[in-house]
This record gives sequence, C-alpha cells and structure tokens, in this order.
Amino acid sequence: MKALRFGLTFVRHGETQFNQDGRLQGQAIDCALSDVGLQQAEAAGRYLKDVTFTNVFVSDMLRARQTAEIIMKHNSSCSRLQLACEPLLKEKSFGTAEGQLLQEVREMAKTAGQSFLDFTPPQGETQEQLKQRVQEFWLKMLHQMGREHWPNSHDVSLPPVAAPQGERDADDVPVPVHALVVGHGAYMCVTMRYLVDDLRCSVPQDCTRARMFSLCPNAGMSRFVLTLNQEDEAFKVSDIHCLFVNKGDHVKT
Repeated sequence: MKALRFGLTFVRHGETQFNQDGRLQGQAIDCALSDVGLQQAEAAGRYLKDVTFTNVFVSDMLRARQTAEIIMKHNSSCSRLQLACEPLLKEKSFGTAEGQLLQEVREMAKTAGQSFLDFTPPQGETQEQLKQRVQEFWLKMLHQMGREHWPNSHDVSLPPVAAPQGERDADDVPVPVHALVVGHGAYMCVTMRYLVDDLRCSVPQDCTRARMFSLCPNAGMSRFVLTLNQEDEAFKVSDIHCLFVNKGDHVKT
C-alpha cells in the first residue's frame, strides 16, 4: 500500500516591539521584527540549517515572512524553494483588543469567565472560526504535499516510528520530505489542539496537555512526523507523532 511519510516543523515568528511591550498584535497590526526578533530568527535558522526542507509555508504577515526568509537564508536546501505565503496562516484576529496590553485582555477574559485563549474580544475571531482556518490550511497543505511528493513505486513499506521518549532533536528520523510552517502564537495553540484532539496525535511521554497547548516562545518550534495515505482523490493522515513541542533553547543567550 502506498504511503508518504513527511516531517513537519512549526516555527513561531521572532519577537516584535509589541511582543516586548506585552501588547496584542493580531491581524490589524503588522509589525516588523525587533532587533531581538531578528537575532532569534537567526538562531532558529542556525538550528535548522541542516534540515532538508522540501516546502515552506508562511503567514503573509510581515513578522512571519521575515522569520521565514532568515531561516531559509541559513539553509542550502531552501535555495531552490519558493516561499508560499498563505493568508490562512494569519494570526487570530483579536478585534478591538489589538494594541492593548495582554494583561488588560486577560482581565477582560477573567471577568467574562473564560481563559485568555478562549476569549473573543468584540469584533474578534472566535476559537471555532480560527479552528476552521486551521483545518482549511491543513487540508490544503496535505493536498499539496501529497500531489508533489506522492511515491511513484507501487508499494512503499514504512517502518514504524517509535513513540518519542521525551524531547529530542529528532533530526535523525528518516523522512523523504519535510515542510516548514512559520506562523503565530495563538494560531499555533489552536493547531496543537486540533492535532491532538481531532487527529489523535501522540505526544512525548513527559509532555503534559498544558505544555502541549501553551504559547510557543518567539522563534520556538515544534516538530511532527506524519504518515499520509490516499483515499480516492483525498490525502489523509493515518498516523502522526509529536517529536518535540515549543522548543526554545536555541534562542536563549
């Protein structure tokens, strides 16, 4: 039976001045990376320099594009790749709360009896609306990965991927293709929930749900290995493992 195994690395954009000031950006505020954010993106690029990427997807917002471009600059496998800017990867819209201090919005959520990530400010995007965007991107990405990289041989026998024993770099996991996705914090939190709760992604044994669904640090990353099968004209995930989540050691000084 044919199958495609591929790696998937999510990276959050580097720090902006709004991140440093503790203010929400969302969609309306399209900040560039700060000096610290540029250094963080460089650190992520150095960490990923030896990963052979076959596809790069990035939010069309400036802070994510800058981060992706810096990562690609460090990686020789990216020299022949085209950066795919994807509006579906935009950060969550926080409506009228964009530009406000995070602490102020957390207080608003607490008053409403909700967690920060579940709270929808006026004119903002609900969690269900954001999850719908996550699902749309996921299906679009799977279709592109399957269409571009589906094995030509009649049968492909894939050895099982061992369940991860805690966090590890996992660069040694043999995968024929690897996608890099550069996006945003709140968006990535909803993505992690979708992968674990809807797609039944396995997680490292020492990783709690709270950590799995926590906010990724700026220029932090998470990595997965997926097995893709084809059903009629659709490509579907038959297995997915998380190798590490919200790794940020590479940006620490």
